[in-house]
This record gives sequence, C-alpha cells and structure tokens, in this order.
Amino acid sequence: MPTPPPLPQNWPFSARTDSRELIFFEDAKLPGFDGKWRLYCTMPIPDINEPAELDGLYGRGGLIRAGDYILRPYRRGGFVRHLNKKTYLTANRFRNEYYIHAALWNAGFPTVEPVGFACRRLCWGVEGIYITKRADGLPWPRVWSGTNNKNQAAQAAGLIKALVSWGLWAPDLNATNFLVAPDGQLLALDWDRAAWSSKPCLAERYRTRIERSMFKLGAPTGLIDALRNALI
Repeated sequence: MPTPPPLPQNWPFSARTDSRELIFFEDAKLPGFDGKWRLYCTMPIPDINEPAELDGLYGRGGLIRAGDYILRPYRRGGFVRHLNKKTYLTANRFRNEYYIHAALWNAGFPTVEPVGFACRRLCWGVEGIYITKRADGLPWPRVWSGTNNKNQAAQAAGLIKALVSWGLWAPDLNATNFLVAPDGQLLALDWDRAAWSSKPCLAERYRTRIERSMFKLGAPTGLIDALRNALI
C-alpha cells in the first residue's frame, strides 16, 4: 500500500480520528451488480433492493446510489477502452486509490468518506468497484451560473494548493471532480491513479489540467481567471 509522507506544517485542515481499517468479505453481494465479489471495506454493505443509477454526473462508468453508499465501477479511458473496458491485471489500482483516499480523509481533507473497494475475476484479470459514502451536492460545472463562483474558485485553488504542499498528484482531478455541497463547500473526488510525487511542477500540472477541463466545459471566462489568480 502507498505510504503517505508526513503532513506539511502548513496543512490547513484538522485531522479526523476515525479508523479506516479494511475488513474482508468473501462472496459479497453488491447492490446494482450481479454475481459475487471480494469486498474490502470498513463496514458491511447492506443488500438494497432498489439501487439507482445517478443522473447528471460526469465520468465513464456511471455511479450507482445504494442507500447511503455510492458505487463506482472502474472503466478504462483513452484508446484502450475500445479494446478493454473494465479488465485490469490485478486489484492494485483499486487498493491504491482506497489507501490514498483514506489518507486524505484521515488528514481532514474535504472529500467524500471512503468505504472500500470490491473486485472479482474477469477473463485474464479482475474488474473492480470503488465505494464511498454518499454526499449531497452537485458537480461544480452544474452550478457555474450561480453567484458564488469566485468563492468556489478560491476553494478549488485552496484544495489544489494543499495537495501540492503534500506532494500528491491526482491525474484525474479536473473540474468535474469537484462536488459543491449544499453549504457551498467544495469536495474533491476521484483519486484513481493518484500518487505522492517529489516532482517540483505539480502546481502547474494541476492548473493546466483544471483550466483545460474548464475551457472544454464552457466555464465563464471570469471563473477561469479567478481560479488562475487564486493559484498564483
């Protein structure tokens, strides 16, 4: 499992004290998915009769809401998705995402609560599902027409700066992976392929990626400028 470096002295969040130890469940049933799974999670997932696919979100694999839980199947992107949509050689990718996400959660970083992951054999490898607690809110691009854009841009910049200060690179973090909670707080989502890095250019890499996704999704120019200025 990835070992996080010590938190920086200027870390702006208060650590949580709850435990994130995983429990293993063999032949588990998951709401909204057929078959039996090897489930690694902090709590049993209840059998829910009517799970629902969430609408209005972004991403390749779709999300399933089951009671207080969100289940996200792993799906490949890029050209390889045309050849192989959901098979991975091992479960290491799922496991690494959980442990990095749990480290962020324990450190008090604004994100959804991680619960665990599930996997099972598929063809020559495994397929996987990532599990979190459900959090109310909307993807950031859905509320760009609102009145709190500058505040949200400042929050997004603050979260990015915190990740940079800890040396964490999350290559999938873009504008669609910020959730705006009902109280206006931004939560950062999706830690797939994230890793701690000693490279000195993380801030610029984050800025470039976030701005590219904002341009692609038609963000207001003033919002892009506000984010850029907040990251300086």
